Amino acid sequence: MLIAISNSPRDYAWGSSTLLAELEGREASTAPEAEVWFGDHPGDPAVTRDGQTLDAWLAEHRLTPLPYLLKLLAAASPLSIQAHPSTSQAEEGFAREEAAGIPRDAGHRTYRDANHKPELIVALSEEFRALAGLRPLADTRRLFAAIGDATAGLASRLDGSEQATIDAIAWLLSDAASADVRAIIGAAQSARSEEFAAELALVAALDESYPADAGIVVALLMNLVTLGRGEGLFVPAGVLHAYLGGLGVELMAASDNVMRGGLTPKHIDVDELVRVLDPAPGLEPRLAAAPIGEGLVRFDAGVPDFALLRAQVTTAGRTAVPLEGAAIVVVTQGELDVRGAASGETV
Repeated sequence: MLIAISNSPRDYAWGSSTLLAELEGREASTAPEAEVWFGDHPGDPAVTRDGQTLDAWLAEHRLTPLPYLLKLLAAASPLSIQAHPSTSQAEEGFAREEAAGIPRDAGHRTYRDANHKPELIVALSEEFRALAGLRPLADTRRLFAAIGDATAGLASRLDGSEQATIDAIAWLLSDAASADVRAIIGAAQSARSEEFAAELALVAALDESYPADAGIVVALLMNLVTLGRGEGLFVPAGVLHAYLGGLGVELMAASDNVMRGGLTPKHIDVDELVRVLDPAPGLEPRLAAAPIGEGLVRFDAGVPDFALLRAQVTTAGRTAVPLEGAAIVVVTQGELDVRGAASGETV
């Protein structure tokens, strides 16, 4: 069965007024358009052509809820630094906040549901920039050397152990580190380094949007990633990340659980962030696509909730897309006829 679904863009301040409009072939918006949610998550379910929300439509047809949430994400400025919980962490945290009677839409609520939120993003724009994962400490020490003495206090806290990393991030996000944060940001903006030129430039850009924000220094501990069109990035539970700019298809488990770590005016629950944080350093968590057919590749993150398939169809041809469950089709260029193999329906 094929049904058409749609949704309105969410107007978060970091959204772009042009990227989604250009994708859809319409005039630029007069307001930021950050995300379009395609799924049945109760936070913002998609809508069918007859005006029914997708969660209600699935229930009416006795179909199971979707295990994933697909979004189009259009960032004109950085999103918050954040991490997401594992399933067990989400279940425990959600039950705790339910028992405490915290409304699910409260600004200080951390767990909106009891699910984990691994997520994958694949770039639709020519360039998509992100921070993802903690950089190997040896590389960070070279960056600190370029910035100079202002980093000495932070550097002394990073002894290479995972607990020290967790403690250092908690310290940065506390009021006790505010003087060090301001000093590091100032020193970074006057520092010079050929190796870390992009990271130092990012400090200046972030300071314009979030002056003296502790997240700017947290960002100095993270990998700066630039994706080209069609390249993917996978962020599992606990991994710090922040999307900086560009247009992408984002696919995740059906959850809205976010633990923030800076670059935001929203609530930051430092205790909960460090509880779910994966402090292991590593390289950029890119996810390569595996060819599975003519013009067809699969981004498989190894989680049971989702996989993303990307098909490139020629004007004269067609591509068969193997499916393992309920799927959402998003056409990002041109016009396409989509036919259900079992039903024979065509949209």
